[in-house]
Amino acid sequence: MSTIKTACLYFLVLLSSFAWSQPEGNPNYAVQVSYFYGNILPHSKSIQHLITEHPEGLLLSFNIRTYGDQEWESAFNYPDYGLSFHVEQTHNQTLGDLYGIFAHYNFYFLNRNLVFRIAQGVAYNTNPYHKTENFRNVAYGSHLMPSTYFLLNYNRENIFKRIGIHGGLSFFHHSNATLKSPNTSTNTLAFNLGLNYAIDTHSETVYIPLQPDTINYKKLPISYHLALRAGVNESDIIGSGQFPFFALTFNAQKRLNRKSALQLGTDLFWHEYLREYIKFKSVAYPNENISANTDFRRIGVFLGHELIINRFSAETQLGYYVYSPFKYLGPLYQRVGMKYAVTDHLSALLSLKTHGAKAEAMEVGVGIKL
Repeated sequence: MSTIKTACLYFLVLLSSFAWSQPEGNPNYAVQVSYFYGNILPHSKSIQHLITEHPEGLLLSFNIRTYGDQEWESAFNYPDYGLSFHVEQTHNQTLGDLYGIFAHYNFYFLNRNLVFRIAQGVAYNTNPYHKTENFRNVAYGSHLMPSTYFLLNYNRENIFKRIGIHGGLSFFHHSNATLKSPNTSTNTLAFNLGLNYAIDTHSETVYIPLQPDTINYKKLPISYHLALRAGVNESDIIGSGQFPFFALTFNAQKRLNRKSALQLGTDLFWHEYLREYIKFKSVAYPNENISANTDFRRIGVFLGHELIINRFSAETQLGYYVYSPFKYLGPLYQRVGMKYAVTDHLSALLSLKTHGAKAEAMEVGVGIKL
């Protein structure tokens, strides 16, 4: 019996003992176990040789329920938040297996029978690229990598003694965001099926209804924000080395309502790996007539949206390079990320900068409201 199936069996036995031993009450927490089985999507020809079997895995989740004690909870239809742990067996020795830990939100729809989860965390790959021992694994250039997954599930709770069922689609993205090459990445699309259990805390379950807005958000003035992001990354030339980068952002933001704000801004990108890549191209490909002194810096303008949950918010931005002497990865770029408001004027930032499906940088930064 495989490791995944053995773990599922142990969890079912544990869940059954809880169900028979717990008295009736009202849940503030829930645990879930899901088994998933699917396919690695062939998004790039360079990973075709790694797609040989159907990956399967196990997803364990711990959820904290919300009931409207804070305004954001009722505004988002009382979501859950929590931690999850996943194991993905690729059944490909070259590709290796994946172990990840994530923070997640569950958002409910259709009378809480449909749940959408978004999760961000860190995954560990057991067999990344090595130039002599595992040169075929072009998907993962490092053991550790930032990872994301999404779930869209039909969810039924309390079918029998607080045990319920759920099932649907899951999507796992594993990529080290070019922290180290190679980084072709993988996307796993899978069906999942599992059980959930509501933990009894003997507290009264009452959903507090959403109160009318006390702030006229549309009359709030435009706010201005400055952000500095940084990190390290490497070009697609394997072994070319990791170099630091910096991105300075200024944007104007207009609040629309309690959940949303629009952004208009500009970025200055200073990526040292690109300076070295230009030098390499100028020597290795003389027919392209690239000067080694070509400016590696880029300036972009972007339009963005901020989804405000509580102190956390999700940012999505679409940008266009108005200054980019070295034409690389196309004129458009995207940024998706999370923002945490430490104070009313100071925020911690974590974002991924991409060009379509091509990730360029995992950015860590600080933002200031001016």
